[in-house]
Amino acid sequence: MPTPYPTPITPTQTRLGFIGIGVMGSAMATRLLAAGYSLTLYARTPSKSLHLQSLGARLADSPADVARTSDVVFTMLGHPSDVRQIVLENPNSILSGLNPGSVVVDHTSSHPDLAKRIFDAARERKCWAVDAPVSGGDIGARDGKLAILAGGDGGVVKWLSPLFNEMGRPTHVGGPGCGQSCKIANQITVGANLVGLSEGLVFAERAGLDLGQFLEALRGGAAGSMAMELWGERIINRDFKAGGFAEYMVKDLGMGVDFVEEGGAKAVVLPGAALSKQLFSGMVANGDGKLGTQGLITVIERINGK
Repeated sequence: MPTPYPTPITPTQTRLGFIGIGVMGSAMATRLLAAGYSLTLYARTPSKSLHLQSLGARLADSPADVARTSDVVFTMLGHPSDVRQIVLENPNSILSGLNPGSVVVDHTSSHPDLAKRIFDAARERKCWAVDAPVSGGDIGARDGKLAILAGGDGGVVKWLSPLFNEMGRPTHVGGPGCGQSCKIANQITVGANLVGLSEGLVFAERAGLDLGQFLEALRGGAAGSMAMELWGERIINRDFKAGGFAEYMVKDLGMGVDFVEEGGAKAVVLPGAALSKQLFSGMVANGDGKLGTQGLITVIERINGK
């Protein structure tokens, strides 16, 4: 029986869908299954869903099929073009199958204007859309400690809290598109942190410091950061396994650097973000776009002849 908004969310009644089960999406979907929710999946490569199916998830044939049997559909895709196809434009899109009162929640780091388009299209179908990109990487997704940056109707975001709380800490940051704008600002900040951390480690090594002791010395001081906690030890251990791909950081920073307010009235000048984008683009040019963002140090090392 459908239990869409505003029927209270419960594991026994609320039907969930999830599309986009890569590193992040799979970890998030696993937490929802562990909380007792029924989950329907769509995967372009069905074999990638086998682990989640072993935990009780059901595989559907299309995004529309997921939507027809779900009260809330989550997406965690790669690029805005993927979001357009899966959510909006494809004949078998999520919105083509979503029932009145149901909600689509896009966790993809995408474009604010696209989020607004999806919200408007959902309302035309008497449905709801929330743009809710996340921050915290694969560790945050695994441990349920993601920062969830939610844009859309405040009542709908509050209604979704039982689901968001399984995955992390939600914050309603404004209307449609505001979640995506918040994520772009987040990525600008994270990119700057990673540049500083990478350069600090390269300098510390050249100066003959023990890198583990260097990180320990920084903890609690002004240079300490969540970026250091998430990636510092990984960088030292040359663990560049992706939580978020470097090529996605190029995409996210590009949306900030290229931002122009609607109507073209105002642009934002972001020289630091432009430099970060160049450095991450260097990773991609070096063939390392599928490495994690912490692999940025490899670019700084190459510049310094290592």
